[in-house]
Amino acid sequence: MKIKEIIYVLEEMAPTAYAEEFDNIGLLVGDQETEATGILVCHDALEAIIDEAIAKKCNLVVCFHPILFSGLKKITGKNYVERAVIKAIKNDIAIYAVHTALDNHQEGVNKIFSDALGLINTKILIPKEQFIRKLVTYAPLDNAEIVRSALFAAGAGNIGNYENCSFSSTGTGTFRGNQNSNPVVGDRHELVQSTEVKIEVTYEKHLERKILTALFNSHIYEEVAHEIYTLQNKHQNIGLGMIGELQEPMQETEFLTFVKKQMDCGGIRHSSFTGNKIKKVAVLGGAGSFAISNAIQAGADAYLTADLKYHQFYEAENKLLLADIGHFESERYTKNYIVEYLRKKILNFAIILSEENSNPVKYL
Repeated sequence: MKIKEIIYVLEEMAPTAYAEEFDNIGLLVGDQETEATGILVCHDALEAIIDEAIAKKCNLVVCFHPILFSGLKKITGKNYVERAVIKAIKNDIAIYAVHTALDNHQEGVNKIFSDALGLINTKILIPKEQFIRKLVTYAPLDNAEIVRSALFAAGAGNIGNYENCSFSSTGTGTFRGNQNSNPVVGDRHELVQSTEVKIEVTYEKHLERKILTALFNSHIYEEVAHEIYTLQNKHQNIGLGMIGELQEPMQETEFLTFVKKQMDCGGIRHSSFTGNKIKKVAVLGGAGSFAISNAIQAGADAYLTADLKYHQFYEAENKLLLADIGHFESERYTKNYIVEYLRKKILNFAIILSEENSNPVKYL
């Protein structure tokens, strides 16, 4: 099995189009045409992880955080990033990162976080914007169903829990081909009036090339009239953070003790207690200070995230309990999920969970 075949599975799990624009995901080091000998899954692709991959005969490291985030102008081994990259290249080890592609997935980082806390009735906290597009096209009556089915097969028309969604209306189309045309209906220079079906479907923007290919291949006209729009609708199943409910309400101290145990936290920093019981909980794995207002607006009783600064605790405004449980801790079960996913999709192959604890934060 080549590394590129494993990448295909990884991109099914966490489509690269789901990633944030600032992020650096995908194959960071290595040649995708290389035959894979084994996969080591980790949180951070540090030098110690590369050593572990060498020892365990794995030439593909799948990490959550990208070891290469900003551009490198020199690779001399002067810091932990450069040392890891040098060792990986010397030993023909590829590195693939998923990061925010999995953060934004409805079954990804924040669903894993929510499940660890036993949250129910979960939904995305910050649905992704500018991600849904709409295709409008026109087909003659006897070709309309063929076109519609091809669009559905390419991934168009999926809305939430529904698929094969479209809207159609019938009208009259007109056209006149010039001397270079080769019309399917009518002759060159003839003004043709044809009964046509207007077909409207929505789709996720990363599917656009596939959907347009399906349109052009299934349509009988030489020139296919179509329009594409970016919608303002938010994608309710893709986005950052998640909000859900505890099975039973908890007192604030009881809740934080529960979180500390479930997420195996070295410590939790939190805002002042509100005096209210905790029922509705918002979570965002990793650095999530930007979403405090979103958690408040969503009616959360508590918001769990990481990397909060001193003044950001004031933003709780006694409207919710704000807790920083640690960056690594909020994402700690992600690598387990990746391993389980790969083992279901790739059988009879070495897929190993790293034994290294890459958390750089230590507690007394």
